[in-house]
Amino acid sequence: MIGTALVVRPDNAGDVLLAGPAVRAVAAGAREVVMLAGPHGRAAAELLPGVDRVLEWRAPWIDPEPVPMTSEHAARLVEQVRAVGPDVAVVFTSFHQSALPAALLLRLAGVPRIAAISEDYPGSLLDVRHVVDESVDVPEPERMLGLARAAGFDLPPGDDGRLAVRGPLPDVEHLTGPPGYVVVHPGTTAPARAWPAERWAEAVEALLAAGERVVVTGSPGERALTALVSGPALGSGFPLGSGFPLDLGGATTFAELAAVLAGASAVVAANTGPAHLAAAVGTPVVSLFAPVVPAARWAPYGVPTVVLGDQGAPCRGSRARICPLPGHPCLTSIGGEQVVDAVRRLIPAEEAVKERVP
Repeated sequence: MIGTALVVRPDNAGDVLLAGPAVRAVAAGAREVVMLAGPHGRAAAELLPGVDRVLEWRAPWIDPEPVPMTSEHAARLVEQVRAVGPDVAVVFTSFHQSALPAALLLRLAGVPRIAAISEDYPGSLLDVRHVVDESVDVPEPERMLGLARAAGFDLPPGDDGRLAVRGPLPDVEHLTGPPGYVVVHPGTTAPARAWPAERWAEAVEALLAAGERVVVTGSPGERALTALVSGPALGSGFPLGSGFPLDLGGATTFAELAAVLAGASAVVAANTGPAHLAAAVGTPVVSLFAPVVPAARWAPYGVPTVVLGDQGAPCRGSRARICPLPGHPCLTSIGGEQVVDAVRRLIPAEEAVKERVP
């Protein structure tokens, strides 16, 4: 058992959630775990079991809207890490990211032992250089758990390695009504992963017509999108039994969003953080997945999932943030009825999943 471990994952909320099993492995072998997260991932880091404290710093080589890399900006991180005084740091990355910039700054902060995955020669920057075969698409949680094991940390007995969040979650029934609804989350952080808004609206109408209660969720910056997606159904003349969609765009904190997702029978989302948050609370996911990154790595992990979208489209593996193809064909081929069919396939699995989620 070591004293303090620093775990590093300075990107988006979904990436932080996918690191959860590896973080719990580190926590099983350390008295304290401090997580270094970026501004987009901090709220997720604060929900991870095993994390005792969170440091926030914007990594210019990862953030999609990077700040300048100045000596002052670097010094802020070095000072924060020195104040923590970790015995070891484990730097988690995706296969297309380098751990070496973070390792360099951690060395300057005096961290005595650093572990990371690195294809490149790390020189004196790493004490544990874990090399993996990146030609094989391994789910992100398993890839990061492999690094934790290489650094000497493993999951404790009884931990199944699935995604998880810290409970208890807030009571949100005043927002959603009783559990058993379908959540539709239309927002994404990258346009290349987005389904057109009019298609989301069609899916909401189709779900309502099929008798489902629908809750539409989104961040404060996505209020216009959730209103657009929810709006057409309000005047569509559905019979009373199908109800109307609830628009919760911008109405929840991250923890409240987790609770909303936990009360759902199924979640419909693109490849974005709330899809992973749904998996972390044990809710099945219909994943509208643009293949700009491999679904085998980033599809919702550990819960029943239906992946929709042309995974063989020419954009596959491009990591594009803006779709390089006219008409966004990988996702525009999906229709609302396909979403309804996928939801209907998943709902019978929901009860079995919830039985094993604390």
